[in-house]
Amino acid sequence: MALHELEVLPDAAAAARRCAGLIAERARAGVAERGTFTVALSGGTAPWQAFRLLAGEDVPWDAVEIFQVDERVAPAGDDSRNLTHLQESLPPAAWARVHPMGVEADDLEAAAVEYAALLPERLDLIHLGLGPDGHTASLVPGDPVLDVRDLDVALTGTEYQGQRRMTLTYPVLDRARELLWLVTGESKVEPLQLLLDGDPRIPAGRVRAERSLILADRAVAGS
Repeated sequence: MALHELEVLPDAAAAARRCAGLIAERARAGVAERGTFTVALSGGTAPWQAFRLLAGEDVPWDAVEIFQVDERVAPAGDDSRNLTHLQESLPPAAWARVHPMGVEADDLEAAAVEYAALLPERLDLIHLGLGPDGHTASLVPGDPVLDVRDLDVALTGTEYQGQRRMTLTYPVLDRARELLWLVTGESKVEPLQLLLDGDPRIPAGRVRAERSLILADRAVAGS
């Protein structure tokens, strides 16, 4: 059985629309079935486009809880922060449902533990991206965070692209009811294939969730 289902869209804009539509669809279904819906959102240019499109979707925001997949250790309002862009991209009704990672805390290790305590045992949906180097969330190549199995939220051991990160770990990703990947652009052709193969040489290739859907555009996945 394949690790991931792959759906190829004509271009990045179509992939973003599909992503927004699926998040809304899963939210409605989750609320109808369980009375609530929990989702964790990643950063990146392509997701911001998808999240803006959620304003036009039918989402029961009052029953939705939104968590961060990862965050850079930087001051509030910093342009590098995923939270800054979430605030700019999500509709106001959704922004009120976001649980920010505590990366401004003096004790980051304690903040990670506190964030883990907020998480449900099993997130309904986790949105993920894929970097050209094969990273997902802030599970980055060569970092000790890749080996963390006893914590649900952890810090990168070193700086990545100039900043330390706080991130959900593999156990959380693997427990999710569903993963929804948004992968676009020619720079990710090779890592996408490694992801589909479950190749552990890249961080994303080590994810083993029960249900995983990849939305890709033709630039990265071909026809």
